[in-house]
Amino acid sequence: MSHPVERSLELMIFNSRWLLAPFFFGLVLSIVLLLLKFLQELWHLVVDIMALDHGVVVIEILTLVDMCLVGSLLLMIIFSGYEIFVSKSHVESHEDKPSWMGKVDFSGLKLKVIGAIVAISAIELLKNFVEMRELGEDFETIVLWKVIIHLTFVVSGVMFALMDKIAASTTHH
Repeated sequence: MSHPVERSLELMIFNSRWLLAPFFFGLVLSIVLLLLKFLQELWHLVVDIMALDHGVVVIEILTLVDMCLVGSLLLMIIFSGYEIFVSKSHVESHEDKPSWMGKVDFSGLKLKVIGAIVAISAIELLKNFVEMRELGEDFETIVLWKVIIHLTFVVSGVMFALMDKIAASTTHH
């Protein structure tokens, strides 16, 4: 039988998970801010569409796609992180509940985050290739470093996946 002080300490540690709730609320607010920036970029694109060069339109659209991916990543982190670390969401019967919600563990969340980072990095790289002229003389150096960074994300993602596969195939005691 455990001691009352031990039970109290364990309860306090267990309830400390709620200290993460404000972090997730802050991420929800960041999605609102990202939405405002998205709408601003979309408005500029709509207003200036006839005066913009084809390459600039592609860059602007890629910027919108990039923001959408960041928003989706934030939502995934909020849903999964809250369920993993704070509390289960009570939306089982809601018709719009994402099919993956409640099924993503920490390992899956980690892989989804690195996958989204790789996609965002690839879009940034593609934007650089489209806007080569604006990068000037240092284009090769800038793109080289961005490719190195992108490949670092890709290799990190593959390593995470391999580590998870190895851990999953290891016999647990």
